[in-house]
Amino acid sequence: MGEGEEVVEESPVGATATSATKSPSRPRLSVLPLIALIFYDVSGGPFGVEDSVRAGGGPLLALLGFIVLPIFWSLPEALITAELAASFPENGGYVIWISSAFGPFWGFQEGFWKWASGTLDNALYPVLFLDYISHSLSFFARFFSLVFLTAALTYLNYRGLHLVGMSAIALTAFSLSPFIAMTFLAIPRIRPNRWIKFDRKRLDLRAYFNSMFWNLNYWDKASTLAGEVEDPGRSFPKAIFGAVILVVVSYTVPLLAGTGALDEAKTGEWTDGYFAQVGLEIGGRWLQLWIQAAAAMSNMGLFEAEMSSDSFQLLGMSEMGMLPAIFAKRSKYGTPTYSILLSATGVIILSCMSFQEIIEFLNFLYALGMLLEFAAFIKLRIKKPDLYRPYKIPVNTIGAVIICIPPTVLLVVVMCLASTRTLVVTGCVMIFGFLLYFVIEKLKEKKWVEFITTSLEKVEIDEEAFVGLLLEGSSVRKEEVLQEDNESSGEGITKIE
Repeated sequence: MGEGEEVVEESPVGATATSATKSPSRPRLSVLPLIALIFYDVSGGPFGVEDSVRAGGGPLLALLGFIVLPIFWSLPEALITAELAASFPENGGYVIWISSAFGPFWGFQEGFWKWASGTLDNALYPVLFLDYISHSLSFFARFFSLVFLTAALTYLNYRGLHLVGMSAIALTAFSLSPFIAMTFLAIPRIRPNRWIKFDRKRLDLRAYFNSMFWNLNYWDKASTLAGEVEDPGRSFPKAIFGAVILVVVSYTVPLLAGTGALDEAKTGEWTDGYFAQVGLEIGGRWLQLWIQAAAAMSNMGLFEAEMSSDSFQLLGMSEMGMLPAIFAKRSKYGTPTYSILLSATGVIILSCMSFQEIIEFLNFLYALGMLLEFAAFIKLRIKKPDLYRPYKIPVNTIGAVIICIPPTVLLVVVMCLASTRTLVVTGCVMIFGFLLYFVIEKLKEKKWVEFITTSLEKVEIDEEAFVGLLLEGSSVRKEEVLQEDNESSGEGITKIE
């Protein structure tokens, strides 16, 4: 074994000290960088929310959506993510949750749907970047710009997750700064009656719900890199709740300022990139340029956060034996090289699609995955009531079911509004995922491709140790499983031989 390589044992998934105690030479993510990464997984600022004003027929539904939906959608998803990510602190995140509740087949499907959805989502950001900079590029200039931009951002991701996390903090501050200035400049011009304007004739429910849903989803994304987080049992709940507040404020405040200060007759002009025009009218050319620069930086942060989550998800699936071993190989910076390359390739291929097509496709796939996650959350509460949960939503099983009802209704609404084309495309993706699972199982059986496998070994624990949930039918790499120091007993998990 070479210097710096990691030895990973099948972890009792759910014990807080597994992935959190890997190589000390690699910096771990603390709470603040994790908040920034979750912020960029979900939002990145108000860029892209402009469509909700146009599709909602005016400011009223857009503002209500970003005030009400976080309560019924974002908060339940964030709470569930905090509980499960703290209980299963391993790279792979929701793939592990589903596998633990329903077995490896559905865990693989969850991983495939979420990876496809995430790659579609990431394909948006180079497109949005160019939309804010210029609409006049020729097809070939635009294509090569997309390739170059994707390659440059992928290289930054390759250089290390800690670097991505620290840069996300700086990008968050810069991306939100022009909207602070815009809000103060807009105050004298705000007319509160403009906030309640609504034109039913302009209402486009499909576009509205897809826009709202896209801008408020992916709270679970950062769970896929839980193995890289310092003390995930404590860090994840803090980071999740900090990110919820940051996202809601970053959406509602600029919308209140922009829609309240501008003439309501321009409601139909609110499309992607329109905040730059809002800045021009409120503050002048300097504010418009500042917003455009912030948009460019925000899209960099969005790309980096999504790429990190997608690539570490593939790494986690490889460590569980769901994907070939090559996807678990790390660079000298600790990043999953081949997983990053696969995700970057998908981004380039999918970036040729239109903005609305990408949103609708990724939303449908994401909705499928979330339905599985809610089901797994309830199943694990019933199946494993004694699972060690460093953070637990303070409700019983009935309460857990009730928490899942509002977001499930929203998921069903979004899926029912999908176009026929979306149903056909996502149906094909699902069929491909089913077939791919059996192809991979055949490759594993025939040993045509190398996979990470290990036999199940006994882990000795004391009564106060973190009791984990072992994945049924899954195989993972060897590593030492250490328990955090117990202040009262000083005892821990015995090293696996």
